[in-house]
Amino acid sequence: MTAQAGKKGQPAALDEGRIARLVESILEDGKAESIRCIDVRQLTSITDYMVMATGNSRIHTKALADAIVEKMKEQGVAASGIEGLPAAEWVLVDLGSVVVHIMLAQVRALYNLEELWNLQPANEE
Repeated sequence: MTAQAGKKGQPAALDEGRIARLVESILEDGKAESIRCIDVRQLTSITDYMVMATGNSRIHTKALADAIVEKMKEQGVAASGIEGLPAAEWVLVDLGSVVVHIMLAQVRALYNLEELWNLQPANEE
């Protein structure tokens, strides 16, 4: 899913890689920790990139998700779904070609999504 160029004065279309980089930048500006972007195009047709980050509190994870939704909307990219509110231990923001997971540290450690999406072939002896 890419943002479409609209009427005069609206943002130009963004490709998936640019959307992922903008999300990373928004997370960095919001002081998220352990930001990681994984290209999953070869692993699934669900999305192109998974971006993961750690928030230091429930309020922080919610604020990070809100910032992503707001700033991406300004760029012409609307979130098609947001899950995990109001608990905000794990908030998922679905931007179509980019899915963002913002988690508390203990939740991120428990589910270890990086390992799940970075599937490596088993070593054969």
